[in-house]
Amino acid sequence: MACLSDETWTGGGAPLTLPQVFSKRLSMAEEKQQEDEQMMEAKFIKAYPCANPTLKSDSVSDLVNGFRSDPIWDAVREEAKVESEKEPILSSFLYASVLAHDCLEQALVFVLANRLQNPTLLATQLMDIFCNVIMHDQGIRRSIRLDVQAIKDRDPACLSYCSALLYLKGYHSLQSYRVAHSLWNQGRKVLALALQSRISEVFGVDIHPAAKIGEGILLDHGTGVVIGETAIIGNRVSLMHGVTLGGSQKESGDRYPKVSNGALLGACVTILGNINIGEGAMVAAGSLVLKDVPPHSMAAGTPAKVIGYIDEQDPSLTMKHAYSDGMLSEADGLM
Repeated sequence: MACLSDETWTGGGAPLTLPQVFSKRLSMAEEKQQEDEQMMEAKFIKAYPCANPTLKSDSVSDLVNGFRSDPIWDAVREEAKVESEKEPILSSFLYASVLAHDCLEQALVFVLANRLQNPTLLATQLMDIFCNVIMHDQGIRRSIRLDVQAIKDRDPACLSYCSALLYLKGYHSLQSYRVAHSLWNQGRKVLALALQSRISEVFGVDIHPAAKIGEGILLDHGTGVVIGETAIIGNRVSLMHGVTLGGSQKESGDRYPKVSNGALLGACVTILGNINIGEGAMVAAGSLVLKDVPPHSMAAGTPAKVIGYIDEQDPSLTMKHAYSDGMLSEADGLM
């Protein structure tokens, strides 16, 4: 039977001093924490096999064939199978774009490369670039899922996860930007700018690769969206078509807007200068914003003024673009 004296602990082995006991307990606690962290990482890699940064592209297929625990990818595949049966003329396209691949990352790379290719920048070259970036960036792998979920949740015109992956250029331009942003941060700025130019040409969306954009983003339609070099967009933000986050001067430096989490920017909104759009704020369609917009407020007009406050945490999730007077609290003339 073990016992604890003032100085030693005896328990079936050699006696230990109290400092040794505490040191052993601390070591055991650290080992348990490391085991828990490794277990969590293993569960993530099992759910998202392509998230394993040690994998080579030619070994991804062998691994992911044993796992089918990515619910979004499972949904994409099932939807593609159903659609190929309904529309046989699309069966080859759906097979090449979805069913021939082992994970969402591979399918997305194939779709983007074939959308952005041109005679001097081939699809095979783009697939190598995109695959190398996405397979080694866990943040992008997370974002591509949260972004497609945002479309499915917030856009009633989106029929399925598969249609978002294959047909929606707002999603395509955003994920292509994420690759360009990663290249920019790696110092490959010329290639990042070349991708920006091609993205703008193909999708009509111009996002500077140095801009910082969070996850769970909806670019609805995408057409005409312009996001400048030092702009920052938080998480769960929804942007309608024609939104401009622009500068107000030609000097370099931090000169573009900052949009906080959960904000909703209506169609053809223009925001100029290094100003802040507060968390959960809403800017009505067609507004010109030149000053900060407080959190959870609604701004409208040219120039925009705060016309009230919204009793919602994230208007970007509900996508309500019109509020009656009874749904807004008074603005108190803050803007």
